[in-house]
Amino acid sequence: MYKRTVTTFEEAESYINETPRFTAKHSMEDTRAFLHGLGDPDRKMKIIHVAGTNGKGSVCAYLRSILEAAGYRVAMFTSPHLTDIRERFVVDGEMIPREDFLRVFLKIYERLDRDALEQDGTYHPSYFEYLFFMAMLYFAEKKPDYCILETGLGGRLDATNAVSEKELSVITRIGLDHMEYLGDTPEKIAAEKAGIICAGAPAVCWSTCDGTDAVFRGKAAELGSTAYFVSKSDYSFSKFVNKTIDFSLYSGYYGYISLTLHTIAVYQMENAALAVRAIEVLDGSRTITASQIRDGVASCSWAGRMEEVLPEVYVDGAHNEDGIRAFLETVSLDGQTSRSLLFGVMKDKEYGSMVERLAGSGLFDRIAVTHMHTERAADLETLERLFAGYPDCRCVICGSAEAALRELLAGRGPGERIYVAGSLYLAGEIKELVDHDKF
Repeated sequence: MYKRTVTTFEEAESYINETPRFTAKHSMEDTRAFLHGLGDPDRKMKIIHVAGTNGKGSVCAYLRSILEAAGYRVAMFTSPHLTDIRERFVVDGEMIPREDFLRVFLKIYERLDRDALEQDGTYHPSYFEYLFFMAMLYFAEKKPDYCILETGLGGRLDATNAVSEKELSVITRIGLDHMEYLGDTPEKIAAEKAGIICAGAPAVCWSTCDGTDAVFRGKAAELGSTAYFVSKSDYSFSKFVNKTIDFSLYSGYYGYISLTLHTIAVYQMENAALAVRAIEVLDGSRTITASQIRDGVASCSWAGRMEEVLPEVYVDGAHNEDGIRAFLETVSLDGQTSRSLLFGVMKDKEYGSMVERLAGSGLFDRIAVTHMHTERAADLETLERLFAGYPDCRCVICGSAEAALRELLAGRGPGERIYVAGSLYLAGEIKELVDHDKF
């Protein structure tokens, strides 16, 4: 194994970024063996595990916010990050400091050097595995009351599933994404996500369809666990108030609870409802009150999900067909008379159907299509051909996210709202531009 000296945060980050994100997966036995070699840090924490196609990060954020409102200390590992790799590691609401990032990085790096001598370099964590191992070491040091883990891709074979025990498993809405890895039907994808369900811990699942419900119910029964389901029938929208959403949720323990979301994203009602139900199953109304649930939901924010980064400029992480469906649902209810869209997408997504939904919605007066600073982005020529199939759609092609946003801002009319969607990476690029005062 190639060995080099790493002494700074920047060098540690660079090393991790050079580790391929999509390599041949290690076996779960390999991942568990490496975690065991680190001292089984996961055994020192109460773990809540979250999987699903869309909404995982938001559900994690609501879980964390409610638990913190109830006085618990919480660690949270999520992905991807938007502008700073340290966003993935949060304890007590704070990102991991750079010096701690370097320190836990080196704990793993030094072990890899020793393994290279003993095993001729046959094992090296993938990009995601390396970050997961770092999170486990760091969180165990901090001794949180709860540790929330978001899966990366899938569930059954995800690195985060290497943990020994869980307090609760949560599975969000199932959609058709990463089909080359997870399967080409909702039921096949659900079977992979159901892999996080474990014996002795309940599971709380979003009811996507009868087929996925049956998969989750069957897996729980096989393991002697119980699966609880949440659906749209469990909550109802009340009203928009100054860019917030009021809605009511039926709770098994508290009856009907009135909740407020500080977002315009109507899809967050679904994610908040799932998180509240998960908290109820976890706590059994023993320590967490309805008032703390209200406070936790109201105080929650999640970057890159219908986030207003400039006046009337919203970035959203919708990055697959189901995400675009949810994004358009919010846009259609925003009460605006004029809108424009900045769109970019990764080449491994089903972007043809995403373009069809966006261009065919009739919701946008102008669309600026761009390419992101990654080789995984869909090429502009292909996207231009797709949008050309919708002659009623005013579309302009821009070579960068910065150029695209400048184009939309320069031509913005009175009262026009600008949306950014298609990829979390695009959301991150726009946020970074805004953070560096480019606009």
